[in-house]
Amino acid sequence: METTISLPLTVFAIGFATLLWLRPSFGRKSRDLDKARQAFDGCERLLGLIKSLQRHRGMSSAWLSGDRSFEGRIAELRQLLERQFNASMQTATLETDSPWPCFDHNDMAMLRHQWQALADAYASMTTEQNIAAHTDLVTKVLGWLAALGEARIELALPDRVAAGVVRNYAMRLPALAECLGQARAVGSSVAAHGKCSPVARVRLMFLASRAEALIAQALAAAPSARSSATARTVEELVEMIRRHLLNEHRVDIGAGDYFDTATHAIDDVFAWIDGCALDLRRALERADAPLEFRGQF
Repeated sequence: METTISLPLTVFAIGFATLLWLRPSFGRKSRDLDKARQAFDGCERLLGLIKSLQRHRGMSSAWLSGDRSFEGRIAELRQLLERQFNASMQTATLETDSPWPCFDHNDMAMLRHQWQALADAYASMTTEQNIAAHTDLVTKVLGWLAALGEARIELALPDRVAAGVVRNYAMRLPALAECLGQARAVGSSVAAHGKCSPVARVRLMFLASRAEALIAQALAAAPSARSSATARTVEELVEMIRRHLLNEHRVDIGAGDYFDTATHAIDDVFAWIDGCALDLRRALERADAPLEFRGQF
């Protein structure tokens, strides 16, 4: 006796088998997206920590160079940093429980210990020592931020455009903010002294060129009206450095004015980072949208 299987039943069987085969992939995708959303919270905490460490580096460098007007702002910033270290410790604890953590609780505890030692001792340091010690701390956090972005967010969004935005968010733009942060610290010290030493001149010239290269890379990865506006602000700061800070005999800008101008440029970069985060969260929502299966049965 010949057995006949209807076409609708065959299509249903094939579709059901396909769903069973894809089910593990759907589960992995859902877990990756959950980790990516969790990673955004961690990245935001690390970005806040980076921003405050950079500001403390700039203020304390100007203070060490003789500008005492920053004293009250430094005290307020130390209180903010204490809260930010507490928040970042939560991210470190979550990462510690991962099979392959980007950083762990011990890493963050060590960083916090180094920060406390620096905060207690910077008044007895030279400006150069102070900048180097702060930069070492910021560099470590930048590495953790890049690792989180690559391992938790970029891998959850395979789209090439999204990958470019992730690298702007977690790598290129934070590196640009750090470049400008170093320029703010060195430049504030120069402005407070009223003249630019040969070592500071070489450093500022390098940082200006590095900032231009980083802004060009970020623009190429994800151009937009927002990024173009930030690029102009960065270019204005670079021009200020070249025109007003590199004179070895007389610097014609005050430390407070230069610090505020550099801070405005850095804040614009962080605003661009926030914009990238918004774009990426939307991309995650699209990636998490349920699949629609259409057919005639």
